Amino acid sequence: MSVANAKRTILNPTIPFTEIIPGGLHPGEMIVIQGCVHNDADRFQFDLTCGCSTKPRADVAFHFNPRFSSSPQIVCNSLQHENWGREENIDLMPFKQGATFETIILVLCDVFKVAVNGVHILEFKHRIPLEMVNTFSVSGKVELHAIGFIPDSVTLKEISTTSHIVHRYFSLARDSGGLTFGSLLRGLIPGQHITIKGHISLFPHSFTVNLRCSQSSNIALHLNSHIKSGMLIRNSLLCQSWGPEERELQYFPFSAGNYFEMIILCQLPQFRIGVNGSHLLDYRHRVQDLSSIDQLEILGDVELQNVQLW
Repeated sequence: MSVANAKRTILNPTIPFTEIIPGGLHPGEMIVIQGCVHNDADRFQFDLTCGCSTKPRADVAFHFNPRFSSSPQIVCNSLQHENWGREENIDLMPFKQGATFETIILVLCDVFKVAVNGVHILEFKHRIPLEMVNTFSVSGKVELHAIGFIPDSVTLKEISTTSHIVHRYFSLARDSGGLTFGSLLRGLIPGQHITIKGHISLFPHSFTVNLRCSQSSNIALHLNSHIKSGMLIRNSLLCQSWGPEERELQYFPFSAGNYFEMIILCQLPQFRIGVNGSHLLDYRHRVQDLSSIDQLEILGDVELQNVQLW
């Protein structure tokens, strides 16, 4: 993955490592960490903190701690006033001793989302206001090759101007479920198109396309394609509640291993979705402020080739 669009890049930092985040953290930004776990690693950690004080210890907004014990797990937590909060333990362990990795931390207004080697693994809800977080640190038995702080001002068009650049920017896995985030610089306006090109995995379950609002947890458009059952479920998440599902289709356009081109056209009353040159469905807007729809999320059993906003 390229970190050329980063507002700051650090190469081969010494561990333990601490760095002030330029400009602090804001919704839509990402931290990309590339490195290798030591062969004898028992644990390592990434911390997003409110300063770098040691006495008293600075508050930790997000503590991300993979542990290689008899039962490998990832422990997430926060520290406030030198007291640890409730642990959130994830049994999924995407890191391996002696293996390289790439981790992406996506900053949203309500949660941190983490992907490792192209696979979404967890979400951690904010316990400390995001505007207080200004420092990133790494410690433990890990070697880092690069750290990039990616601003939210990089548009999909800018990161998709050459073939396969979307892979390098979003770190999509070629052999497992992918996760990608893109920032729509000024939100959506009627007449804009989003084009998504890729292949369905050979042994797929489903893949999802979400158009999100970064300033809330709302999902304006949720497209969830279930390949085996031939269902494409549409919905919206508003104020943390899902609305009524829409399932009716004249035909299902996706199949295992096949190439597809999806176009999402934003019109004033609705989204119009076409696949492989044919109109598939319309979805009336449930989020009326189109300018608030400023993030694209794609995950599941799909290998992306190109994503464009035009």
